[in-house]
Amino acid sequence: MNYITLKKNLLRLYHSYIKKYFDKLILSLLLSLVVAGSTAAIAWLLDPAIEKMFMEQDKTMMLLIPVAIILAFAGKGVSLYFARVILIKVGNEIVTTLQKQIASTILKSDIHTIESKHSGKYISNIMFDVGQVNTFVTNGVLNLMKDSLTLIVLVGLMFYQNWKLAFFALLMMPLAAFVAKSLGKRIGKATKQSIVLNASLVSYLSEMLKGTRMIKIFQQEKFETDRSNKILTDNMDIRNKVAMIMIRATPIMELLTGIMIAGFIYYSGFMITSGEMGINNFFSFLTAMMLAYQPIRSLATINMMFYQGATGAERVFKVLDKEPDIKENENYPNLKIDTGDIEFENVSFVYPETEVAAVKNINISVKGGSTAALVGHSGAGKSTIINLIPRFYDPKEGGIKIDKQKINEVSLVSLRKNISLVSQDIMLFDDTVRANIAYAKLDASEEEIKKACEFAAASDFINDLPKSYGTLIGENGIRLSGGQKQRISIARAVLKNAPIILLDEATSSLDSESEEKVQNAIINLTKNKTTLVIAHRLSTIIRADKIFVLNQGKIADFGTHNELLKNSMIYKNLYSKQLTA
Repeated sequence: MNYITLKKNLLRLYHSYIKKYFDKLILSLLLSLVVAGSTAAIAWLLDPAIEKMFMEQDKTMMLLIPVAIILAFAGKGVSLYFARVILIKVGNEIVTTLQKQIASTILKSDIHTIESKHSGKYISNIMFDVGQVNTFVTNGVLNLMKDSLTLIVLVGLMFYQNWKLAFFALLMMPLAAFVAKSLGKRIGKATKQSIVLNASLVSYLSEMLKGTRMIKIFQQEKFETDRSNKILTDNMDIRNKVAMIMIRATPIMELLTGIMIAGFIYYSGFMITSGEMGINNFFSFLTAMMLAYQPIRSLATINMMFYQGATGAERVFKVLDKEPDIKENENYPNLKIDTGDIEFENVSFVYPETEVAAVKNINISVKGGSTAALVGHSGAGKSTIINLIPRFYDPKEGGIKIDKQKINEVSLVSLRKNISLVSQDIMLFDDTVRANIAYAKLDASEEEIKKACEFAAASDFINDLPKSYGTLIGENGIRLSGGQKQRISIARAVLKNAPIILLDEATSSLDSESEEKVQNAIINLTKNKTTLVIAHRLSTIIRADKIFVLNQGKIADFGTHNELLKNSMIYKNLYSKQLTA
């Protein structure tokens, strides 16, 4: 990361997130000033301590000076504590704000934006990248204020005590700055590598946990162990690299400090013997110089912390700045459903980053309250058509209307409010049965939920569960069978009571008994609703009012089941193969 990018990211971080806490920063700055003053007071008190207590043996000072030293240390400790508390709270509030913004951005993003990036990388953005920003705010800002002020006050004290020796001590500072600048660029590059590898690790762990059954059935434990070992070793190597760069300044700073102190003692010896400096001044100056070593060392590595914070912020900003292709327009009117007619007019669609059209010149008309089915070989474009209706994607050409209203010219919220989707890819939360069903209507009463379950033929098995509707079903319903999960999904759609129903192979993975129960539930769900159905098992869509046959992204034929058996070779072949299967 070059200096211009670093400055740009840090300025945006300040103006957008840190500036609102300016009053707390000022308070922390004032406390840092107390820390700096207390540190200088400790060094300065050694001068009168040696002169008054040991040389003049003043009994009053023997009491006052130790008390003053205790107060100086106490003032430093208390001030540093409250300064840290303030910035820790500020850092955590900024982290929470960023995490909320990332979560909100993800929720508002369109399907393509979300699917174009591994879910593990989003998790890394929320956990690791934001953590880098937190470290910068909590430690970097405090160290910058505290150590800069402490160094300024201590250098001032050294000039007050002996300006010749102070100039000698200042020789170390430009050398420390040079070390900081050279290491800062390296830490920025290493941090970026660390963040990328951390995102890869989170992505891998996510896939490994989800794919446990597949790993075991294919006996790939050794392969995955080797794979995980490589990823973890790479992460260890980059962490070591970052740590090595962070501490690389230590031996250099120790050497510079040693040279400075040795030269100071050598030069001071001549000044003491010539009477230019007293022994009490020597010890006080030496203490001030030794105390100045810590802030110099800290400031020598502060820019590394800034580079880390800026790198984390840069990755977070990339997520926040990504504008979704499909988003809500508050100026659009709400969709008004009359009969629920759906029309596709010359619709073509190409998935992003592909060249072949998924569907081409699609013209479909579905009357409100009727059931239309989409059939065809895998990859024919059936799911694409279903995904275009709730605007998960937008057509590249043509348009879609519901009751004569263009769906891209009505409120997105109102469009999706009127659509229910039951898919073969069922999504259930690690929560109770009740909570999963009520997700369609969060304020639903217990009676409404139970009624929806009766319509979905789910009541019997739910009542047999250990805690009935209060039973926790595990991650994605792991404790339920495929048919049970599907019926909960249907109950959720029933509860939503939308006038348009989309069924994407809702019975494809079920056994005959479960399919029969789910099919009965679907009949209840779709009664008097505009319904679009995708089904590989043609027996489930024989009663459809209209069936569209797709082939290579185009409508090849359409009609009723009996009409297609007579007129469509593709449909006839599909049906014959299933009868003989």
